Amino acid sequence: MSQRLVGGIGCVMRIAQIVRYGLIGGCFIGLFAGAQVVKAPRWWDGWIALAIMPLAVAVLVPSTWPRWAFMWALAFAIYCGCKWLTFWHAPIRSAPRWRQLGYLLLWPGLDAATFLEVRRGRSVARPAASEWLFAAAKLGLGLGLLYGVARTIRPDQWYIVGWVGMIGVVMVLHFGAFHLLSCAWRRVGVDARPLMRAPLLSRSLSEFWGRRWNTAFRDLTHRYLFRPLTERLGARGAVFAGFAFSGVVHDAVISVPAGGGYGGPSLFFVLQALGMLFERSALGRAIGLGAGWRGWLFTMGMLLAPAPLLFHYPFVEVIVLPFMRAIGAL
Repeated sequence: MSQRLVGGIGCVMRIAQIVRYGLIGGCFIGLFAGAQVVKAPRWWDGWIALAIMPLAVAVLVPSTWPRWAFMWALAFAIYCGCKWLTFWHAPIRSAPRWRQLGYLLLWPGLDAATFLEVRRGRSVARPAASEWLFAAAKLGLGLGLLYGVARTIRPDQWYIVGWVGMIGVVMVLHFGAFHLLSCAWRRVGVDARPLMRAPLLSRSLSEFWGRRWNTAFRDLTHRYLFRPLTERLGARGAVFAGFAFSGVVHDAVISVPAGGGYGGPSLFFVLQALGMLFERSALGRAIGLGAGWRGWLFTMGMLLAPAPLLFHYPFVEVIVLPFMRAIGAL
């Protein structure tokens, strides 16, 4: 065992000892024993898991793992840290244990308060059969892109193949499987709204990032970054901070496993912040941004033109294509 690995394990174990009774003893005992959830008075306790989990993956994942496996492990670790952070701070004292476990294990959203809320005297609208079919169709479309369309493209057009594969994965997970989970939870009376809400209909960047695209991440950044920082930095500074955080997270998940393209995802999100502020400016409003067809064109242009910064060549070549081969898509 390498000295680096031994040192990393020791570091993680020491941190784990520090939070053992505050993190596990407080929440999990209350969760599984049926007691009320005990919340620590220290504001930073909920952030410890978010710091530990990616660190543990970066240190402990063997170098023999394929890079795409390291990428998924790192992304899952960051997601689990974010999930625990929202669970830790949520007002969940009255939520049944099955609902708490469902939020932690069977729902990808990050709005713990809404998911865990027990609505007394209020009902959640059940999804219609057409919504179930629509979600299933999106999942089927994603599988078709992955296992059908991608194979019809010439191998020398590997960047296009990778993009088709990425769109297929997003369709399978975010638009298909996660929408079906939303339908299932709402069917049993839990307010778990779809995470993707027709993003292609967005007529402004504010609408796209704030209300339609991956609302799980939006819920997280809005609560823990935008709202607290608005008082200190103002609305513009808070917008930049939120997008900067998104850039750092995506650089960690995309560029680090790929071993290249560093800074591209961060620059992509900086451009999104600049675009959002411009469309809200007097000049942006004067030329019709933020609404109508002009707003839609501006939004799609701001998303698509710099997209190669986000999903750059190293990521597609080193992560996406090997992953597609591993799952039999190529």
